Amino acid sequence: TMAKELCRGVTEDSRSKSYHRRGLWAVKKKNKGKFPVHKKAEKAADKATKAPRFYPAEDIKTPKGKNVIRNPTKLRASITPGTVLILLAGHFKGKRVVFLKQLPSGLLLVTGPYSVNGVPVKRVNQAYVIATSTKVDVSAVDTAKFDDKYFKAEAKDKKAKGEEGFFSEEATKKELPAEYVANQKAVDAALSKSLNEDLTNYLKNRFTLRDGMKPHLMSFQALGLARWAQPVRLCKRNPQAPLPSPLKK
Repeated sequence: TMAKELCRGVTEDSRSKSYHRRGLWAVKKKNKGKFPVHKKAEKAADKATKAPRFYPAEDIKTPKGKNVIRNPTKLRASITPGTVLILLAGHFKGKRVVFLKQLPSGLLLVTGPYSVNGVPVKRVNQAYVIATSTKVDVSAVDTAKFDDKYFKAEAKDKKAKGEEGFFSEEATKKELPAEYVANQKAVDAALSKSLNEDLTNYLKNRFTLRDGMKPHLMSFQALGLARWAQPVRLCKRNPQAPLPSPLKK
């Protein structure tokens, strides 16, 4: 036990009495008259990089790698080479085009042809087309040169910043490369052999809806004529008899 402290720093026992009271003499006797010396613990090796003293208070999002497996896009059963499609979006919406083939990216390769309705060889998403039952023979059309790289846009030149660069710009119209023009003419020439007068006039006309026409009840039959499909709702008087078609008088 520790000696009683009379005041701060002064104990009741003397130094010699405290020495015997703590049993230090026994420890010294056991070690041949010397106090044991313990080896100092080895210091841990310094880390190669010290931890920063400060860290950002806001959470920083780190991008994670994505293992995306890109499966080939499944083509709709109603779309086959030569099928006449109706475009629903884009600059040529409402135009009728001829489907040529599906590209590796899943997009559809179509053309007007350009000599008939002004639609060049282009790519469209099958989600934005209506397939008709009208077919055109496209066996004579060579589509081997058309792929996704063919439609890749060229890198634009960087514009000079500032007032000088703004006023120095001149409106220059880009000319289409001769290769693209030649390829379009070759496709138009091959398709024109399969188009009769009726098909040519049909492709020239733009698809429109008139009053009372419901797209979800239409079936696009030969030459793309929109006819009413069989309505799902039945008559109240005779449940077995379907409603008459609005086109029949």
